[in-house]
Amino acid sequence: MELNFKEIITGTMVLFAVIDIIGSIPIIISLREKAGHISSGKASIIAAVVMVVFLFIGEEILKLIGINVNEFAVAGAFILFFIALEMILGITLFKEEDTSPDMASIFPLAFPILAGPGSLTTLLSLRAEYHIENIIVAIIVNIIFVFIVLKTSGKLQRLLGKNGIAVIRKVFGVILLAIAVKLFTSNIQELFN
Repeated sequence: MELNFKEIITGTMVLFAVIDIIGSIPIIISLREKAGHISSGKASIIAAVVMVVFLFIGEEILKLIGINVNEFAVAGAFILFFIALEMILGITLFKEEDTSPDMASIFPLAFPILAGPGSLTTLLSLRAEYHIENIIVAIIVNIIFVFIVLKTSGKLQRLLGKNGIAVIRKVFGVILLAIAVKLFTSNIQELFN
């Protein structure tokens, strides 16, 4: 086992930026409103399991299905794009009937918001450079932070108020849209190369 503090810190920072849990607060709040309740623990654990499993067998799974990492990222960019449109335009694209608290904790919260194509693709690129145990520590650190944010999203909602959330939602919707476009353009170029 080779724990390297520098690798852990870098991996944690990269994943933190990609998972963007702070930017997801408006999505979490609106999911909580739709579903009534979201299991913070369940969502965090499922996201962590998805990330760790994908770290070990992600590329093999994609190869088995005949999909490469770039195609996977492009598909993920579409999901993020539609979530961003919901946030910016205040419309609902995802069907309401799937919004039971249990379902909302898994989809779209654990996947694709927390353990989404961005973070899964990032894990594969981190794996090429870093020791696997350092990446796992980085995942755990991020999941602990994610859990804290999920647990306190109700307090954050009261603190920000309806107007504050509406403004943050629109701003982060635009940011999410930009991330989706970046994910799409950088990976679509790879597909055609």
